[in-house]
Amino acid sequence: MTSSSPARAPHGGAGTAPAIATEALRKTYRTGRGAPPVEALRGLDLEVPAGSVTGLLGPNGAGKSTTTKILTTLTLPTSGTARVGGHDVTAEPARVRALIGYVSQGASTDPLLTAEENLALAARLRGMNRPDAQDRARRLLAEFGLADAARRPVAKFSGGMRRRLDVAAALTHRPSVLFLDEPTTGLDPESRAAMWAEIRRLAGEDSLTVVLTTHYLEEADRLADSLVIIDHGVEVVSGTPTELKSALHGDTVRVELHEPDAVAVRTAVDGLPGLRDLLVEVAGTGGSLVARTDHGGDAVGAVVSALTAAGIPFGAVAVSAPSLDDVYLHHVGHTFAAGDGATDREGAAA
Repeated sequence: MTSSSPARAPHGGAGTAPAIATEALRKTYRTGRGAPPVEALRGLDLEVPAGSVTGLLGPNGAGKSTTTKILTTLTLPTSGTARVGGHDVTAEPARVRALIGYVSQGASTDPLLTAEENLALAARLRGMNRPDAQDRARRLLAEFGLADAARRPVAKFSGGMRRRLDVAAALTHRPSVLFLDEPTTGLDPESRAAMWAEIRRLAGEDSLTVVLTTHYLEEADRLADSLVIIDHGVEVVSGTPTELKSALHGDTVRVELHEPDAVAVRTAVDGLPGLRDLLVEVAGTGGSLVARTDHGGDAVGAVVSALTAAGIPFGAVAVSAPSLDDVYLHHVGHTFAAGDGATDREGAAA
């Protein structure tokens, strides 16, 4: 799904040092005696402009979480360098921690404490005295629209309110870089939209650098100034959402399949002129055929005729302009949603 929101320019101007920079970053995990090591990162070069929102996308096991753990000093790289705010994460971890806020996928606040108590505690742990911590807590509660619930136990908060409080807790010490790991997972559409508004406000008004990992392509499309797709521990492509979609010329054809046989579907449409990036995905009793083409109208007729002739049942057929999911498919080899599940795939064109 794409967004019609205009792209926002990063706050960092020409000559501004990047907020985050990695060079030839590698991380190898030992998995046990006799087992080969796992290369989570294989020479990642990454640069995040100051004051921007950068989205990290990739399938499970691509290296996103490992990258975040290294940048937040939670694990050490095997080799290469990583700097946050100009400080080396290995040589100066305390300086890096002072510059960053981190919101993990799980809740980071105590459900038995009130919202104000949680934020005051977070500020105290960051070295503030009691009056300053309480003042900071009240200010953040007001900024995040939680002032009316300041003295309510967090256990009674809705999911959206708890997630906003998690973000507020990560900001008590006024970091310059904020890492958000799946910030809206499990939220209803209204709460997700509210969180998007908060992230946009933080990046815009406070010039905060935000690094976002997400399972929602619409979220990445709306929020990110730039996107980095990581696969097998390396960057495969980066750019603004608009640039990445514009680089895919032509149209996307999607066909809904009923109880498909991936091999039979691919055999039926193989050889049709003008199709590329052909992918057949099967999940349970359903699935889809996705392909790129320069002339969507012509390709639809040919695909429908081929499937009908082969006796393959299908449903809705659609032609659309390139989306981020198409970008992902083109560079990674499967759709974004399929990267998180055990989906049977019958090869994609390079």
